[in-house]
Amino acid sequence: MDRPDRGISRRAFVRSAVAIGGASALSACLQREPTEDVPQATHAPDALPDRQHAWNEFLEPDDHGNDLPPEHHLLLGLEYVGDGPADATDEREQLEAAFRTLEKAYKRGNEGLVFTMGYGPAYFDRFEADLAGVDLPKPTALTPFEAPQLDEYDALLHLASDYGHVTLSVEEAMKGDLEQLNGIDVDGTFDGIFEVAERRTGFIGSGLPADNQSDVIGVPDGDPVPEDAPMFMGFKSGFKGNQATEDRVTIQDGPFAGGTTLHLSKLQLNLHQWYDQDSRHQRVSKMFSPTHADDDLVEGAGHNLGDSSRVTEVSEDAAEVARKGTVGHAQKAARAREGGEPIILRRDFDSTDDDQAATHFLSLHRSIADFVKTREAMTGTDLAKSGSVGTLTNNGILQYLSVHNRANYLVPPRGLRSLPVPNPT
Repeated sequence: MDRPDRGISRRAFVRSAVAIGGASALSACLQREPTEDVPQATHAPDALPDRQHAWNEFLEPDDHGNDLPPEHHLLLGLEYVGDGPADATDEREQLEAAFRTLEKAYKRGNEGLVFTMGYGPAYFDRFEADLAGVDLPKPTALTPFEAPQLDEYDALLHLASDYGHVTLSVEEAMKGDLEQLNGIDVDGTFDGIFEVAERRTGFIGSGLPADNQSDVIGVPDGDPVPEDAPMFMGFKSGFKGNQATEDRVTIQDGPFAGGTTLHLSKLQLNLHQWYDQDSRHQRVSKMFSPTHADDDLVEGAGHNLGDSSRVTEVSEDAAEVARKGTVGHAQKAARAREGGEPIILRRDFDSTDDDQAATHFLSLHRSIADFVKTREAMTGTDLAKSGSVGTLTNNGILQYLSVHNRANYLVPPRGLRSLPVPNPT
């Protein structure tokens, strides 16, 4: 029998199904992905780390020891359905039962599921008491040339797996539309607690952007994204040496010790000049540094660099380079390090929601101030007007993206992930 999706790669088909969502998309996805390969949990929920964001030890490494993120991602912006603060014990128990169902149904990691539940300023504003031990500001524009929509969702559920049907199954189960997950009875849902206000989807991994580049706004015709690229801009990111450790981004003190803060930006991409006008030399210069381009340090998407972009090893001072011409994105971001170490942990991924090329820039940090510091370094306002570097022109990759949304969340430790109060003590 002829299939309407004949000729579409499995990975592209699954990406489309995850983006569409719903029972019909889940059914279609289950027909294209193997379900027998998805293992149930190998750890009891009580044996899992107390940090929700403790993913790395469960993720598959590449040949250089970099942690490979799951291929498929689903972000659910959630609104609490109650009128006042979320302080009902039965709701808290219902939600915790839902999360424990997920932890029983799927092995933690790429081949199963990893997830986090975060809460925004709007959620904590429902309470009279102030949020204790954590500075969680409302999101705001962070550059003079952006006017983002500022998200005000009560909560954010981030689901990630190498299998698209896993994220879709979890979404349906949390809405109360599935009785079993991977052979485990569903015990607890979002029903009567949260409503899904917005869903965003995405993907990351070598070949996935190339599989999904056709007829996408922001990517020029001709399929320019390289086959080995894990992201639309054609280069590898997430080098282990350029990432903060999970320890570094973990809140150390106070009632939410063991948690972290999360910033989420939706960045729309316009890559017509990037691929149609800029040369390979220019792209490498703007993504990494001019030295990387001049010395041919980057092969293909940059997998040859190993576990570090090497920007702190080989690049000149960013201010000095800016006086000469182009300054690289990685070169600028490295200025936000403390004690030589990065201060944010990126878990971003690409998207084609609404047929628009975008990046969901998701980062974890001990405080939102760490993200702001890193973003200021990435923006490089202090470098603008030095030589030929302008506010956007030749200033890393700024001219190829625009900030569409911003949001801040607190990701509590697992013991407080279900409807936390502002001061758990």
